[in-house]
Amino acid sequence: MPTLDYDKEKFDNVTEQFRKNPMDQIQTYQPLLFSIAYRMTGYASQAEDIVQDAYLRYQQADRAAVQSPKAYLTTIVTNLSLNYLKSAHAQREEYIGVWLPEPILTSQPESESLEETYEQQETISLAFLVLLEALTPPERAVFLLHEVFDYSFAEIAEIIEKTPENCRQLFHRAKSHVAEKRHRVSVESANQRQLTESFVAACKSGDLATLTKLLASDVTAWADGGGKVRASLYPIAGQELVAKRFISLMHRVPADNVLFIEEINGAPAILSWSDGHLNWVQTLDIHDNVIVGLHTLLNPDKLAFLQRQLERRPEPFLSSSHVLP
Repeated sequence: MPTLDYDKEKFDNVTEQFRKNPMDQIQTYQPLLFSIAYRMTGYASQAEDIVQDAYLRYQQADRAAVQSPKAYLTTIVTNLSLNYLKSAHAQREEYIGVWLPEPILTSQPESESLEETYEQQETISLAFLVLLEALTPPERAVFLLHEVFDYSFAEIAEIIEKTPENCRQLFHRAKSHVAEKRHRVSVESANQRQLTESFVAACKSGDLATLTKLLASDVTAWADGGGKVRASLYPIAGQELVAKRFISLMHRVPADNVLFIEEINGAPAILSWSDGHLNWVQTLDIHDNVIVGLHTLLNPDKLAFLQRQLERRPEPFLSSSHVLP
């Protein structure tokens, strides 16, 4: 899977310029700050708000007392994300059915700078973000800052106001949980796309035997309708059950819906589009050339951010090669 990591050296080099005129350099820090907030909260729209709030707070701060704008902004974003998670805890418990993170578009036209895109790596996949939900907010913050963004425990301790030793303990607990549950994607992007296309073709043709071979024996499917769109309230597991369910669902897709493949959260995904509207998004978690998990987003509130991303294009799918037959 491609990785577009933020340029740490470049960020450090612009520190002085940013301190003198911070808003001139806003795009330099935006990918890093958005990536932290998005992974922390699971909501792209909330991450945008958190980043904007952080910049406003920085503008109002005594910048002469700020030694590192990057560290200062990271601290604000991390703590705003932690505050959000605390306030959102009750809402998550009351959420109807399966909860999944908001999907984001991680491909871009060739004319766009890579610095204007979000980081694309395994740790932005929906499957990985779901794993983070089992961690406490402090565990999530320490794990992400150290494992994904390469902050030292000393730096993290200052950000979340805990001791370095406490941060190490939080990290090891989080890492142990993630390692136990994590499926690492071990196939190239082209193979992921081919498998995704084969999955859709088998569903459309009703080829149960072929579809079953594409699925792991313990494959699990999750669907997030948020109580606003009809979706299974519980995960569905098992080759045959999942295969039959998706053959049935694919046969119910209206004829006017265009199905196309796009890179969502760093991997090929299936999108349904009709009449200028994004209907649903489905990502496949692939391991050892079989599908181990399927995540389907149907909640219209969670599709709004991705809808806006697609609407910025001349057309939602950039070429006919993206459209599935």
